[in-house]
Amino acid sequence: MFKKILAAVLTATMVLSLTACGGAKKGGDLVGVAMPTKDLQRWVQDGDNMKQKLEEAGYSVDLQYAANDIAQQVSQIENMISNGCKVLVVASINGESLGTVMSQAEEAGIKVIAYDRLIMNSSAVSYYATFDNYMVGQKQGEYIKSALDLDNAGDKTYNIEFVTGDPGDNNVNFFFGGAMDVLQPYIDAGTLVCPSGQMTKDEVATPDWDTAKAQARFETILSTYYADGTQLDAVLASNDSTALGVANALESNYEGKYPVLTGQDCDIASVKNMIDGKQSMSIFKDTRTLAGKVVGMVDAIMQGKEPEINDTETYDNGDHVVPSYLCEPVFADINNYKELLIDSGYYKEEDLK
Repeated sequence: MFKKILAAVLTATMVLSLTACGGAKKGGDLVGVAMPTKDLQRWVQDGDNMKQKLEEAGYSVDLQYAANDIAQQVSQIENMISNGCKVLVVASINGESLGTVMSQAEEAGIKVIAYDRLIMNSSAVSYYATFDNYMVGQKQGEYIKSALDLDNAGDKTYNIEFVTGDPGDNNVNFFFGGAMDVLQPYIDAGTLVCPSGQMTKDEVATPDWDTAKAQARFETILSTYYADGTQLDAVLASNDSTALGVANALESNYEGKYPVLTGQDCDIASVKNMIDGKQSMSIFKDTRTLAGKVVGMVDAIMQGKEPEINDTETYDNGDHVVPSYLCEPVFADINNYKELLIDSGYYKEEDLK
């Protein structure tokens, strides 16, 4: 009888010990996930997917959105550090503005995964998870090239304008650079002409990737350079929030044939515009895929292993080249959006009505 009681006590003690340490739940290890804003649909999806997959893997998650306020994001990350997060996943508002709080994470021995936006000038960044952002720009440029059949243009010329994102987002360099590497030869040959003359990254930037700011700038372009009936043939917009601003401006200030208009993220509003013929394409970056890769990274870090990476050359944050995992983007347009977005379960058909 005594042996049975002792065995029961020992079993209960072991269960309590495992529970206190997390047992199969990996210690309930806390992962901090810092997202920039809820104003853009894609970040809400990113955050939700990340939280769900991390919790399914047995981790506790502190998910925070910073309303595009840098000071608020810094404060949120500081709280994550003081609350004992073992790993930080950070999609920065401005990659240049987190140096001090990143140093605090490094001093605390916390690994940092930069999520989709590279954190600059910090030795604290251990890994980077993103889509191949240069390829995003390439695919946008190639779509315009194909849609206008630029290789067979002959003496014909096409008018193009450019809209990219926030100058503090390092991804802009890759989006815009990849697209321009495709389009620049046609600009140099005179096949593509930019009537506004606004072609540098700084000239075509959109603070905060804000739809209203993109719309206001594009309304000015239309009223200044296209009010006489000049045809606008293409607009390189780096993402869907800026493309939506362009589409809004076109709807109220332009009477010609709609131009080829690119985008990125397959936001619902832009997919609806695609169906209605107001936007030509959008780069599809399946956040479920990226979230899954990040969970794998977190899991490896927690186990003291090296996460899977596939790029050790591209992403220099000014302090070091950050080991990265790059997912491959694809484009959606009127011909394949159902297969990519609905058949895959990313959206329901009623979401797009």
